[in-house]
Amino acid sequence: MPNTKTRSEAAVLVIVVFFLGALLGVVGNHLWGESVWGKQISAAHPTRDQLVSSLTHDLQLNAEQQQQLGAIIDDTKAQIRAVYAPADAQREVLRHQGRDRIRMILTPEQKPKFEAFMQHLDEERKKSEGEQH
Repeated sequence: MPNTKTRSEAAVLVIVVFFLGALLGVVGNHLWGESVWGKQISAAHPTRDQLVSSLTHDLQLNAEQQQQLGAIIDDTKAQIRAVYAPADAQREVLRHQGRDRIRMILTPEQKPKFEAFMQHLDEERKKSEGEQH
């Protein structure tokens, strides 16, 4: 009998150690991803101030050049937004059409969950777009 008790205790211990290892792996991966991939995303889309600061440091820009650089960046971003505005509007129309088509295949019970999911997705997109601009 003592042998069976020892085996079951060992089995429980192995399961607990495995579970804790898996949990540590998930948490570590999340933290690693936040620190590494989060920085890469922000480095890929620097803000205006980050760009001006970086170029000021690297190129030793004077105050007048910094102001001119800021104005050039603002103007360029405005021009880019103007070019993409029609495509953004068309993308939004297509997004709504796709959602309407999805709603047509859903049951009444599924629709509230879909709407909540879409609301969350829209909030994340707005948050992401806000960080890029």
